[in-house]
Amino acid sequence: MGVKKLLNKGLGEMGFNAGGGVINWFPGHMAAASRAIRNRLKQADLVLEVRDARIPLSSANQDLQSHLSAKRRVIALNKKDLANPNIMPKWVRHFESFQQDCIPINAHSKTSVKKLLEVVEFKLKEAILKEPTLLVMVVGVPNVGKSALINSIHQIASSYFPVQGKNKRATVGPLPGVTQDIAGFKIAHQPSIYVLDTPGVLVPSIPDIETGLKLALAGSVKDSVVGEERIAQYLLAVLNTRRTPFHWKHWNNRRAEGIQYDVAETVEHSLKDLRSRRKTLDKSSVRYIEDIVAEVQHALYLSVSEFNGNVEDENDLECLIEQQFETLQKALKIPHKASEARLMVSKKFLTLFRTGKLGPFILDDVPDS
Repeated sequence: MGVKKLLNKGLGEMGFNAGGGVINWFPGHMAAASRAIRNRLKQADLVLEVRDARIPLSSANQDLQSHLSAKRRVIALNKKDLANPNIMPKWVRHFESFQQDCIPINAHSKTSVKKLLEVVEFKLKEAILKEPTLLVMVVGVPNVGKSALINSIHQIASSYFPVQGKNKRATVGPLPGVTQDIAGFKIAHQPSIYVLDTPGVLVPSIPDIETGLKLALAGSVKDSVVGEERIAQYLLAVLNTRRTPFHWKHWNNRRAEGIQYDVAETVEHSLKDLRSRRKTLDKSSVRYIEDIVAEVQHALYLSVSEFNGNVEDENDLECLIEQQFETLQKALKIPHKASEARLMVSKKFLTLFRTGKLGPFILDDVPDS
């Protein structure tokens, strides 16, 4: 496959390597957190392992799997709103094929989280009859939405038990790996059930280049560690080899040609607005973003449809990606003379992907049964 060869040829020169899988992203607090998690796991009655629904395998902390598999466990595939709904059932069946409970969720949806808690309660049914106090531990790599899930659980529990309403919520940070302490939240009485939040912990070494790039693309590794341009290159390689731009031709009913913006209008809007879930966009901002997305999709469709090379060939794919950076610069209306134009293109393009504006994706392939 072209993307595999391209990774080995150039995209992999970023701190990952196929031989050792080394990545320079394991802050001191992660090492301490790993030890604390292993110690707490011994006391946990159930583990909620949160993974990113877009990378159900790549977002697993492999160093903890042997410990987690020995416990009652529910895998929560979070950010299901960003994942391909046509492929998600295949992943659920994959996990269920070896008796592993798995449920896709959206941590910001109380309805979704309540369904998850129903599964947890069912799994704890036997233990509830024997123990007066039960511990549910939440684990996962950085930026899979653990703290958002904890906050939703806390809100639901507070509505059931108002006396707990003043409990401190989990801290949600804008960067991966910000939760540095393990905190407990009581979510039920008789028996007392506590949910333990834990820091996001990556494995000290990542097994291969592509796993590392998927983690970076999903935001589990700081962009500055890998480099936005390399992550954007990888995203383009994936889109091209999957022929995704050809699907956009059918999805996008709006024509991108001839869309005009008033200069003053474009200054007032920014793709940065997409990063905050709490910010409500006005109609003009929504229209601006929709038009930008339409132009980006149309531009990439044209670049692929007019390309005479073979995307399965790493050299041809590399040439196509270089052309697409120029195409994206025009579509995203970044001045040609702007310094760091390529970096600006990468950041905006990644923002569109990470916020789901380019469509729902699952980057991992379902393993053969």
